Amino acid sequence: MSNVCVIGGGAAGMMAAVTAAEGGNKVTLFEKNEKLGKKLYITGKGRCNLTNASDEENIFNNILKNKKFMYSALYSFNSDNVCDFFKSYGLEIKVERGNRVFPASDKSSDVISTLARALNKTGVDVRLNNHVRTLVCKENDNEKYEKKIDYIILDNKEKISFDKIIVATGGLSYQSTGSDGWGIKEAEKLGLKTVDLLPGLVPFNIKEEFVKDLQGLSLRNVSLEIKSNNKSVYKDFGEMLFTHFGISGPLVISASSVVNRLKSKGNLKIFIDLKPALSMEELDKRILRDFDEFKNKSFKNSLEKLLPKKLIPVIINLSGINPDKKVNEVSKKERNTLTSLMKNFELTFSGFRGFNEAIITCGGINVNEINPATMESKKVENLFFCGEMIDVDAFTGGYNLQIAWSTGRLAGLSV
Repeated sequence: MSNVCVIGGGAAGMMAAVTAAEGGNKVTLFEKNEKLGKKLYITGKGRCNLTNASDEENIFNNILKNKKFMYSALYSFNSDNVCDFFKSYGLEIKVERGNRVFPASDKSSDVISTLARALNKTGVDVRLNNHVRTLVCKENDNEKYEKKIDYIILDNKEKISFDKIIVATGGLSYQSTGSDGWGIKEAEKLGLKTVDLLPGLVPFNIKEEFVKDLQGLSLRNVSLEIKSNNKSVYKDFGEMLFTHFGISGPLVISASSVVNRLKSKGNLKIFIDLKPALSMEELDKRILRDFDEFKNKSFKNSLEKLLPKKLIPVIINLSGINPDKKVNEVSKKERNTLTSLMKNFELTFSGFRGFNEAIITCGGINVNEINPATMESKKVENLFFCGEMIDVDAFTGGYNLQIAWSTGRLAGLSV
């Protein structure tokens, strides 16, 4: 039996602690906040998308960076195993569109309660409001490692020795929940290489002023394409949302993880196809039908069946067509301009929102510093890492939490 310390009471940390305790170890979990799972509480808009109920191949396909590093972790604890784990501790779950798994209650608090129940049942000593200030190592006789973990120092200067330490303190996303990158900084102090941190799965700022007029407008079944210097770098279909600063929603959030990996983010253009089911010619015929129906109306009153109300004034202004012009006077050239606008509604990317609006953190501890079969540091013996602080990330849909569960489970098993 080992005396194990887990630092961080988020998804990966709680899973690691429960797993280590199930193995008969004495486990102490330190969480600097006043409660466990603060970030889990707000994931999935408060519903907590636990995982994605799909096979390993699909999950690997949705991991954007360092998917090979995840082979051992995912194959030892896949999405079925995650579902079985939560069911075994009393959580009812359901599967929704896109194989996304949620608690049946639609309450993330029930996920946290289930994990708290598991911690209690396995005898984990949970210490809230306990901030670990630093990790202390000693020289190592084992030539395989440079150092060996020795003890931790708490904010109150108390020193506590442990046989093994698992660090699961996350990245920088949702800083309001206490995420401050502490564990990654500690890893750097111990000589581990890290990758620069970037906000991931995050909304876009948009240059055009008219987006403020579209605030709150949600678009469904649209196509979004991003081009860098006229070269397409991302294209997908789905839902998006206009905000006071730019655009957000599933399409944009997923696109962000591709865009933030571009070496150059200058001259990025976003094109929205508002009518992807129609070709230019089909859309023109549709417009002509509407014009025929509203032949006695002005142009500004002829688009109600075609576009959301908030979008109409913006489209009219961009088209350059006189809003008071009768529809039967609108020329073919003007109609072509209108169809082009609807098929290629153009926006200019001007940057990402900050870490406090990012769902995840991209970057973190370089995967070459960690043994993928155990989650142990290759330089510091008996020091393990799991969760968001490792340089692995994925698209939305439950995949990032799957990474947290899998790496946390493997770290817990390895101690």
